[in-house]
This record gives sequence, C-alpha cells and structure tokens, in this order.
Amino acid sequence: MRNVIALVMAGGKGERLHPLTLDRSKPAVPFGGIYRIIDITLSNCINSNIYKIIILPQYKAQSLVEHVEAGWNIFNYALGHYMKIVHPQMRVGEDWYRGTADSVRQNLYIIEREAPENLLILSGDHVYKMNYAHFKAYHDEKGADISISVIEVPVSQGPRFGILEVGEDYKVTGFTEKPAHPKPMPGNSRYALASMGVYIFKTQVLLDLLKSSDKDDFGKDIIPMALEKYSLYAFPYKKENRIADFVYKIKEDGSRVRHLEPHIQDSSYWRDVGDLDAYWNANMDLTGVTPNFNLYGTKWPLRTFQMQYPPVKTIFRDADSSRTGMALDSIVSHGSIISGGIVKNSVLSYNVFVRSWSEVQESVIMADVEIGRHCKIMKAIIDKANRVPPHTEIGYNPEEDRKRYMVTPRGIVVVPKRTFE
Repeated sequence: MRNVIALVMAGGKGERLHPLTLDRSKPAVPFGGIYRIIDITLSNCINSNIYKIIILPQYKAQSLVEHVEAGWNIFNYALGHYMKIVHPQMRVGEDWYRGTADSVRQNLYIIEREAPENLLILSGDHVYKMNYAHFKAYHDEKGADISISVIEVPVSQGPRFGILEVGEDYKVTGFTEKPAHPKPMPGNSRYALASMGVYIFKTQVLLDLLKSSDKDDFGKDIIPMALEKYSLYAFPYKKENRIADFVYKIKEDGSRVRHLEPHIQDSSYWRDVGDLDAYWNANMDLTGVTPNFNLYGTKWPLRTFQMQYPPVKTIFRDADSSRTGMALDSIVSHGSIISGGIVKNSVLSYNVFVRSWSEVQESVIMADVEIGRHCKIMKAIIDKANRVPPHTEIGYNPEEDRKRYMVTPRGIVVVPKRTFE
C-alpha cells in the first residue's frame, strides 16, 4: 500500500445529528464510549498498512483537530509516513470546500507533489471495519480506473443512498444518487447495491476528472460523469471484505484453542451514522453478548486518544438490594462511578457518575455527566457536561419529553450538552 494516499472527508456539518453537531463536526462525535467516529476510518487505514493520510476538515473542526493531534501522532516522517490535517486555504479561489470532490480539487497540489499511483477516498463518519488492502487488490485485478465499495440494502431503503447498476462481473453500468425507484442488484430483486462512499481512483484519472469539471461532489457529480469515459467496478463489501481476528474453539477434551480466522460479523458490518436514530442503533450494537460490531478484537484494533482517568468503580449493594451499583450488558469508560444505580444495555463515556437508586437503560451517556438520585433514563442520548437533577425521568413520557428535548422518529430522547448545569 506504499503507493496509496488516503484522503479522509471530515468536513460534514451532520445536520441530521443536531444537537450533537452544534459545536463539533460529525466525524468528531463521540462513539462507543472512548472513541470519536473518525477513529474507525483512521484505524482501518493503519490496520490496512496505509501510512499516508490526509484529513480534510471544515465545519467546526477544533475538537476534531485536537483529538487527532493528541491521539494520532504516531507517524514517522523520516519513513515517508504522515497524517496531514489540511484546512481550506482558498488556494484556487475564494470558496471554502464546496463538497467532497471540491475539497480534493483545492488540494491537488499536494497530490501532484506526492504522485501516488492510487487515491483512496474515505468518509470520516462511517462505522465499519474494512481491509483496504483487499479493496486495492480487487481494484488492480479488475484493471479498474475507479472502484466503488458497495453494500447490499433492501430496495425500500435505496432512496437513502447512491445506487449502482452493475453487470454480472460487477462492472458499473449506471449510478443514480438517491433514486425514487432503485434498480435491484443482479440475481436478487429484493436488494440494491448502495455506495459506501469508499472509492479508489487511479490518480491520473481523478486528476483529469477534477481538472475538467467544476462539480463539487463525488457521488452526485464525479461518478456519473466518469461512467462516460472510464472503467468502473463495484467492490462487493460483504463478499470480498475479510477481517481476520482470533476466535476460540473448544476441543473434544474441553480445552480451549485460539485460531486466527475471518470474523464474518465484523467483515460485513457497515453503518452510516447520519442521523440520531442510526447513531443510537450503532452504539447499541456494541452492547450485546455477541456484539454486532466488536470493539475487542486484537488483530484489528481500534485506536484513539485515551483520556487519563482512573478505573471504573461500582459502589453499594444493600442487604435488601434496594440500592445496587452495577452495569449489565454495557460499555462503561474510565473514570465512571456507578454508585448505587443500575446501568443496562448502555454506553457510558468518560467520567460519568450514576447516583443511587437511578436506572439507565438503552442509552448513550457522554462524558462528564452526572445522573442524580432516583432518576430513570430510557432510550436517551445525553450529551456531555450535564448534571441531571434527582428524580428526573427521560424516555418514559413522550409528550412531556417533546416539550423539553428533541425526540427522534424512533422515540430516542436527545439532551444537548449543558442542558442541566
């Protein structure tokens, strides 16, 4: 992967994630307790042996930049490795980045200076594990000018995505952004092939496309235009992507043996956490006994900046069990104290304090939040720096919740940061 540069699109406003994105960009939104969403994409790069990465931020990028500078300062420039954060500089005009393609166009001087063979275009706001080395091998095998990673989605969900039409060999014959009537994939009329926003371009092909057009977006503009002249192939993510990790098997004598095998579940998982319901779902996917997205693999680790907090602590178990401090089927991050409360099927970020006789269920609680005594929290997202007063109920009375907070179509209650101070 030496001749590949990864460009990570990290400038999105994430308007459908408001209020979580009122003061931060979408890739900077916390995920899974200790991570930011962008950590997933950056970890995929490192695990795929890609060590030349350019991040293109724009919207409210300060927290994103601070996080990357603190947690991803692992590159050796002497070896030709780097992670560059490239803000809009108005080098080719008076505009900020107008879209994903335009953000690359405005920085073509960096690409031309490096002259890689291929450019890997990535989004900084998706949750998935992908071996980009497999993607590039597929791209080379097909002799493609452009390869697009695709995932199967029900035809009914097709209007949410860019949909590709392909032949039996997965050569792309058509592309439509958010079609009202998506065309199904070959051999299965119930599913369509949706673009994951992950592309590999031959560098010269992308240079030619961007220099010959003033269009701004890869999905809406550049890919349909490229079909007229270039060879495009779809990469079937669920079929071709394989993430190897250690699994345990029990032998006939009862002993346990560790094997390195493809982890099928992680290899097929992909979520665009573009709205609050999808974001809540992706966090809940982490909490099961066999999680749909596994944070605990050792061969495909997820990296981040780790805050320096003490270990998790649980306190109290009264003789009559009226006050119990415990967490069940949950992720609880450093510095958190569960003091006589109960946490179930939830994700707690750093430094969360759950006080006595409180219950937190199926919720995402971000950093520096205190849940007061006798609170009942159900199906909620509580942003950072909140001190929830005693006896507060959230998620139990939709009509009352809508008077005070945002409530998603699925009924998830979202509490902005510093609502309770």
